[in-house]
Amino acid sequence: MLRFLADESCDFAAVRALRTEGFDVLSVAEASAGADDEVVMTQALRERRILLTEDKDFGQLVFAAAAKSLGIVLIRFPATARSALGSRVIELVRKHEDRLIGSFVVLQPKRIRISVLP
Repeated sequence: MLRFLADESCDFAAVRALRTEGFDVLSVAEASAGADDEVVMTQALRERRILLTEDKDFGQLVFAAAAKSLGIVLIRFPATARSALGSRVIELVRKHEDRLIGSFVVLQPKRIRISVLP
């Protein structure tokens, strides 16, 4: 089963939804608040967790700085669509579970883009 690390920028609705479905989700806000992005990336890789974030800097880290990652889900939801965030995360995991490892995913209210990590 997939394991996740939710960055501090990640809306806690995603964490709650995944935990409700039985997934192992560690929250940076709960475990190591204030950790910088590189530390978060290292922790996710070391613990074999897919990173959940709303911080575009993680895309820069993996694509421009060649940081290693098991997988990243970048959540891009406007305030007007926040009520659907938890269910969209669960839908993503159920439909694309086999593609999340090794990918950079952009999750939007009506769109999912999956790119292979370098």
